[in-house]
Amino acid sequence: MINQLSWKVGGQQGEGIESTGEIFSIALNRLGYYLYGYRHFSSRIKGGHTNNKIRVSTHQVRAISDDLDILVAFDQETIDLNYQELHDGGIIIADAKFDPQKPEDTNAALYSIPFTSLATELGTSLMKNMIAVGSTCAVINIDTELFREVVQEIFGRKGQSVVDRNMEAINAGYDAMKEALSGYTGKMELEKADGQKRLFMIGNDAIALGALSAGVRFMAAYPITPASEIMEYLIKKLPAVGGSVIQTEDEIAAVTMCIGANYAGVRALTASAGPGLSLKMEAIGLSGITETPLVIIDTQRGGPSTGLPTKQEQSDLMAMLYGTHGEIPKIVMAPSTVQEAFYDTAEAFNLAEEYQCPVIMLTDLQLSLGKQTVDPLDLSQVEIRRGKLLSDELPEIENKEYFKRYEVTEDGVSPRVIPGMKHGIHHVTGVEHEETGKPSESPVNRKAQMDKRLRKIKNIRFNTPVYKNTPHEEADLLLVGFNSTRGAIEEAQERLKADGFKVNHAHIRLIHPFPAEELLPLVQSAKKVVVVENNATGQLANILKMNVGYAQKIHNHLKYDGNPFLPHEIHSACKELF
Repeated sequence: MINQLSWKVGGQQGEGIESTGEIFSIALNRLGYYLYGYRHFSSRIKGGHTNNKIRVSTHQVRAISDDLDILVAFDQETIDLNYQELHDGGIIIADAKFDPQKPEDTNAALYSIPFTSLATELGTSLMKNMIAVGSTCAVINIDTELFREVVQEIFGRKGQSVVDRNMEAINAGYDAMKEALSGYTGKMELEKADGQKRLFMIGNDAIALGALSAGVRFMAAYPITPASEIMEYLIKKLPAVGGSVIQTEDEIAAVTMCIGANYAGVRALTASAGPGLSLKMEAIGLSGITETPLVIIDTQRGGPSTGLPTKQEQSDLMAMLYGTHGEIPKIVMAPSTVQEAFYDTAEAFNLAEEYQCPVIMLTDLQLSLGKQTVDPLDLSQVEIRRGKLLSDELPEIENKEYFKRYEVTEDGVSPRVIPGMKHGIHHVTGVEHEETGKPSESPVNRKAQMDKRLRKIKNIRFNTPVYKNTPHEEADLLLVGFNSTRGAIEEAQERLKADGFKVNHAHIRLIHPFPAEELLPLVQSAKKVVVVENNATGQLANILKMNVGYAQKIHNHLKYDGNPFLPHEIHSACKELF
């Protein structure tokens, strides 16, 4: 028996590849297995190769597996593009309809199963994905009845006959594969899972749920990959709590609507990807100078321009830190797991209101769309803090002066009111202004207001600005990353440990203001530092050099071909340094 399995299904978009992976993974998740799934898909609605690679394990996994045990193919292209991932002893299960051919340079076994014809006999060729699921069950020796609950949930609204036919298809696939496996000596039966109930979700769903938990009642957004699921989730959920979602005509309208909602006292957010963030930059500056709370989610993808809309990259980092014109206080967060995405989203709204500034939560495609097992979320950890938002009646202002909305204070944060509050009248403008908001170009005032705004975040409170797995006081190697690279780095760290190296790992969760004091001793005590990131110019490494120094010991390990890191790639690159 094995404690881990890597399974991939592939074909043309629109053939049910995603639903095949969903049914397979949901059922195994409910048995108590840990899963990590990553979809490769094309930037088109229908057609073009797509695949869904799912890792099943008896322990927590946060990265794509290096190799592949089972490849389920609906066309020859799937075999040609993915067979090299199969290890010796791996299996290809292919639809007999396209007369599958096994490449000569693989030792994997090929089993041709009539997915399409068996499904057609049962009523419709659309059920060929169920035949494929059943075939997989035969290989890993899982009872097909375990899938009935999932099939019922997915197809129950279409009637019991549809549910029954889909179960018949799963069983037909199981029987056909069992017959084909006669004499097969491979062993891919999984060890029994612990049976614990856990969530199975993508990062975007965790972000949307975190926003709901934080009291968000408004979202304005323009659809864009890979952020759209956040909007789709909240379209379904916000009306139930009295909130609403507006799909705007463009990104500029989305962000300015959110600024208006926050100004009115409603917690609001917008979510986008790199191209959309470029359009939001001027408005982010407006949020900064008017000191209006604003939360933006940036789900990074391949750029520049339209670039690679459906592929992994981490190249928005510098733009998020320095893209706005002028200088404003800004907070940039970078969760590294689905759990962190939930809790950090909720915290982002607290920080935005406490420091009255824009907060950008940076994710990437792998974290946003990768689906994984998540331990139950603890809602008791979510609190709502609104900072200096005044709710009590204000004292009458003498001489009919305006309220000092931008009062110069020691901590840089001024009292805040919402429109209509008696004695709270003030002016709001995007030009420089004095304490009541009236425009002012006085050099003395300009310096006072700039200094006030910029000192807000010098002492920001953030629970875990750097996630650390640092068992060594003096390390041979310090691995540094952000966002979704954490899982691959963790596995590489374990392999390097087995090789005899002393390895520490620091994953940066607060990008700005940069946690230099936490990272400095780790960099100082390491012989070499490797920064792992999905971009071509080493943006995180450059930020580390700017804030911490020690440039001579910092090395880049970069990947920018649109694919996430695999653990063996990091492991091999680090070994080459010694």
